Amino acid sequence: MKPISESRSATPLLGIVLTLGACASFSVLDAGAKYVGAALPLLMALWLRYALQTSLTLSYGLFRHGLKVFCTAHWRFQLVRALLFCLSNACAMMSLRSLPLAEFTAIVAMTPLAMTLVAALWLRQRVSPLRWVLVALGFTGTLIIVRPGGTAYSGAALLWPLLQLAANTSYQIVSSRMAGKEKPLTTQIYTSLFALLLTSFSLPWIWTASAPLSSPAMLAGIAAMGVGSAIGHLLMLKAYEYAKPATITPYLYSQILFAAMAGWLLYRHIPDQWAVMGMLIIALGGALSAWLTVRESR
Repeated sequence: MKPISESRSATPLLGIVLTLGACASFSVLDAGAKYVGAALPLLMALWLRYALQTSLTLSYGLFRHGLKVFCTAHWRFQLVRALLFCLSNACAMMSLRSLPLAEFTAIVAMTPLAMTLVAALWLRQRVSPLRWVLVALGFTGTLIIVRPGGTAYSGAALLWPLLQLAANTSYQIVSSRMAGKEKPLTTQIYTSLFALLLTSFSLPWIWTASAPLSSPAMLAGIAAMGVGSAIGHLLMLKAYEYAKPATITPYLYSQILFAAMAGWLLYRHIPDQWAVMGMLIIALGGALSAWLTVRESR
């Protein structure tokens, strides 16, 4: 078996292609979540997503590795990761009730820059002055998109995206702290399983028999959530086998473009000039952050 470092350096172009496919899949997920989350109770919508996502991910894991895919020595890590995953997904679905797809995706794209802030303030890691500039740049882009106090978004429309950003940042930090200690596919399976179990406890109280589950639009939305999430995460796992994180990171911002396309095709929403400016600023800050990571590692 080749070392991960060798496989990563072998075909970085394939890693980039897989990353673009993952970003497109996540946009499909968000498009489905926007529709389903607006029509169903929150926990019911999350359970439907996790049920399909877990079935697909678990089937793939068993096919590739058999029962060995369940081997883990970090149960507490898996549970904490799943809790943060559920919290992030819940906030995301609430955000999508009021935010268009592209604007929401741009705010989520702030996660790598927010991790820099946490690394400095909580983990006490040294952060260069240029990185602080990039963090400020990213937050400026977010403020331009949501324009607090303006007519575009207010109240809960601002609260939920910020909570989602905090939850997703915590989720990514927990994941990065455990990198290399677990098989990525094993971690993904346990995250899906625990998320499904956690939301299953609420079913007797939140399941709505009158929900339009059999309508073609609802079935398509549920399929988009489950399939988009499962395929997106699996493609990202494979992408990191072929390319280094610093190579992949700039291409993660393609999800903003995919989200804008999905928002236009499905919801006929076109971001205004201020939103586009904010998205470009966030993408620029993230791309420069990836370049700086490569430079600092030399």
